Amino acid sequence: MANFTEDIKKEILSADVDNDCCRIAFLSAFVRVAGSIITKDGVYGFEIVTENDGTALYIKTLFYNYFGVELILNGVQYDSKSGKDKYKLEYVGEKALPILAKLGLVKSYDGEFSLVFGIDSKVIKSDCCKLSYIKSAFLGGGSCTLPEEQTYSRTGYHFEIVFSNRLAANDFCELLCEFEILAKCVSRKDSAVVYVKSKEVISDLLNLFQAYKSLKKLNKIVEVKDLSNNANRVSNCSVSNIDKTVTASVAQIKAIEVISQTMGLQSLAPNLFEVAEARLADPKASIQELANRLGVSKSCLNHRMRKIMAIASQLI
Repeated sequence: MANFTEDIKKEILSADVDNDCCRIAFLSAFVRVAGSIITKDGVYGFEIVTENDGTALYIKTLFYNYFGVELILNGVQYDSKSGKDKYKLEYVGEKALPILAKLGLVKSYDGEFSLVFGIDSKVIKSDCCKLSYIKSAFLGGGSCTLPEEQTYSRTGYHFEIVFSNRLAANDFCELLCEFEILAKCVSRKDSAVVYVKSKEVISDLLNLFQAYKSLKKLNKIVEVKDLSNNANRVSNCSVSNIDKTVTASVAQIKAIEVISQTMGLQSLAPNLFEVAEARLADPKASIQELANRLGVSKSCLNHRMRKIMAIASQLI
């Protein structure tokens, strides 16, 4: 489901960020995963890159409403890897560093600024702010893929958010833990990726996002996949049983032929002779089917067949 990520992000964008503290958390997370600090003619600024024009407008509006700064669209570039346009927003000016400090991305000391690599606890003081941070991190650097409905593989559920450094990614994992979401973190080239592959945990995340339409789609996929996998397991089990039946039948017929070519089938006890004839008459029948035809139990027929096999082994 190639557009599942976009579906989730649309639902995130459809909900307003009401409180000022949540706006700070939201913008902090977005700049963390989708932004970088820049300089032009010795003046500091920051730029943000996103693949979604709706997201670009949303973030641009948040910055203007809260900080009173206008982010400038500085280009649209086609990304051949994703097949989408990338929108680059930037702000360069005297307010840039104070804004980044407010967002917990830089800190100042004696007039000097330095980068903050982890998640600043000041921007996620309350649960509502933490939730805003998590949503925005996915909006800026997240993706979620599901397996196709028509395939039978149980793999394919994957949720991830890409961070520029391991410290921020580890802090984000701890933040998810506060909502009982267990995620893993792995390095990928120059980035750190927080990821989940469990459909149950992805379901919990979508519920946390309040992305209920996307959650409904996930549940539908899970239902279809589980039915397909169960049917596949039953089919595999049936094939396995058929293979065992054929293998056993071949061995039994070989044993009966050994007896027939040496001492003759008429030399067998009547009950064993009856079994040998029944097997030769229907090589494909299972033991249960032969037992039903002869009017004996399956265990009884197995016992008689073992006697035939033992007689044949003595004649070889």
